[in-house]
Amino acid sequence: MAEAGILSLIDGIAERLKTKLRNRNIPDPAMIGIHSGGVWVAQRLHERLGLSEPLGELDISFYRDDFTRIGMNPQVRPSTIPFEVDDRHIVLVDDVLQTGRTIRAALNEIFDYGRPASVVLVTLLERSGRELPIEADVAGLSPPLQAHEQVKLNGPDPLELIIVEKPLTTPES
Repeated sequence: MAEAGILSLIDGIAERLKTKLRNRNIPDPAMIGIHSGGVWVAQRLHERLGLSEPLGELDISFYRDDFTRIGMNPQVRPSTIPFEVDDRHIVLVDDVLQTGRTIRAALNEIFDYGRPASVVLVTLLERSGRELPIEADVAGLSPPLQAHEQVKLNGPDPLELIIVEKPLTTPES
């Protein structure tokens, strides 16, 4: 999906998020994007919503539960949350929700900064494969993807959503 389609999708997400926040009586939430695709989506949502707090960014590399299997990301970036988390309503943004493990890691890190009043989860794309009981409050797309298909968000400028075949893994002899 080209950038124009993604920006249109983000506009729809922003409208649904405004409604969700209004229904929950959350007038001025703070927003945090998960590095890297979630930050790219959050930057655009943050603009469209006109939020007063600066955008927070999380790099959850040290909070992953699978880093011993996949190895550490050599480009770990610092997380930046430029506002108080305690008693704040937080909008947490990621690009793709599949297993729920990234969101679990992000929540763990957010709670290291303080105890938010609530967390609203927004994802650009939600796909099957949930391993944890985590669900997006607002999702842009929920396409029917096969197990061998992987979604990648390239960006930040331009944003491009692509579906690729996962590399086949074969047992070593």
